[in-house]
Parts: sequence; C-alpha cells; structure tokens
Amino acid sequence: MNFSPESLQAFAEAAVQGSFSAAARKLGKSQSTVSEAIANLEIDLGVALFDRSARQPVLTEAGRALLGRVDEVLAAHDRLGRAAGQLAGGMEPRLTVVVSDTYQSVQYEATLTELDQRYPELEFECLVAEHSDVLALIQQGRAQLGLMAAQPAYPPDIGAATVAERAQIGLYAACHHPLAALAAPSAEDLAGHRALRLNTYLDDVTPSGAGRCWSAPSYLLLMEMAVFGFGWAELPRWLVERFAVGRLVELPVAGWPKSLAVDVVWSRGHRLGPAGSWLQQRLLQR
Repeated sequence: MNFSPESLQAFAEAAVQGSFSAAARKLGKSQSTVSEAIANLEIDLGVALFDRSARQPVLTEAGRALLGRVDEVLAAHDRLGRAAGQLAGGMEPRLTVVVSDTYQSVQYEATLTELDQRYPELEFECLVAEHSDVLALIQQGRAQLGLMAAQPAYPPDIGAATVAERAQIGLYAACHHPLAALAAPSAEDLAGHRALRLNTYLDDVTPSGAGRCWSAPSYLLLMEMAVFGFGWAELPRWLVERFAVGRLVELPVAGWPKSLAVDVVWSRGHRLGPAGSWLQQRLLQR
C-alpha cells in the first residue's frame, strides 16, 4: 500500500476539526481536494474512515482505530524530514563521547539536555574509558570527543583544552580493611597492603610482584574491588560519594586527596560536525 502524507494529513486534520471544510481551511486547500484525498485513502485502506450520512462526517470505528496509527506515521515522516534536512546541512548523524570517571560536573546533565533540544534527531553515544584508551578511541575515529584527566603531553594529532571543573581523587579502603583503623596511614602502611591500580587496555604499566597489586581498566571496577576488601585504591571522590557511601573509608594519607585538571580532547584529523563543535564549546564554557 502507498499512502501519501497529504492523504494521511487530510484524514487526521478532518478527524480533529470535525469537518472536511474546516480541515481544508486549516490546510489551506480546497474542500474537494481534502475530500478526494480522504476518499482515496479509504480505497487504499479498504475501510470507511468516516460515516458521511449525517450533516458532518463522523469517524467510524475503523477510523477511530486507525487515527492513532496515522498520527504515528505523520510524526515519523516529520522526523525523517528533519533528519534529512540536518544531514544535508552537514550535521553528523552520530556523536560519540568517551568520558573518564574523573569527570563529574553538575552541569553535564543540563548540557546533554540542551544538546537533545538542539539536535533531537542526533544519535548520541557515551563510552567510558581512561587515559590511553580515551586517546585511542579518538584516534581511531570511534569517538569524536573525550573527557579525561589532563595529561602532560598529547600526540600531535590530538587537540586538547582544559574544562573548568577539576577532579578530586582520594585514597579509599573498605570499612573493614586494616588500613581503615589507622588514624594517619603512611606510605609504608600502604605498601604493606595490596594496591588496586588503574591499568588501561593499552597502557599495561601496573607493576607486578608478590601479589601486592590488582588492576582493572576502570575506576568503577576498582571501587568494587575496594568495597570487597581486596585492597586500597585511588578513586574519584564523586564516584565513592554516589555509589559507595558507608562501604568505603577515605584514608587520611598526607598529600591526599589530590586535585586533577580535566581536558576535553578531539582529533585534529577528523573535523567535528555541528553537534560535536557545539558540545565541545559548551563543555569549555562551564
């Protein structure tokens, strides 16, 4: 079956307005054009949509049943038109952002809400990674933007700028861990217990030896290990405050917690589309 958007719109408008003449005025068409469009739609569907025996047409049972489906088709048609228009104007069909758990902003939700409002047809994807894994995803074109703990240097093909928010990293152990009972744990105290360290897929730099170190590629996994009591870990404070309150204790070690700058990164070899460019600038404005 081939239903034109015009015939579907004529049917929907006539149902809402209560008459073919009112629908015609609303659509800026003649009454005969609207009547013919609805009649053709009835032929294509094989059902009567309106009972025309009264002074004004009344929806039949079939018409009432199909009206909601017609509204869905018209909405999909509108979305298709908007998406095609945006793509024709150069907008990227998909935007992927890879985010480190070091980044936490009270404004991030508001930023994504504004992104949704500005680009409602955009497919948005969020990945989680750390350090070199973030850069690799950007370099491979798998992600267009990244948010990560600031690095002292970046590859030549990576652009970077520092956002306003800083990350707070603390040392944590489970409430029942021996370190939690110490009033002021020292570096020597830490060395006497297993460390839980971040080790990304590409870095593989965690020192080994004597079973004193376990590693994972994400802070969330490290936090879970720490909760189970397998060792102590460096963790973003916001992550612990949101997901492990009452289960982890922040260790009052000299020099901790630490404040880290957070960078937004992108590839210099892949130009950002309109949505990516907007998000990049928005993140830097916060």
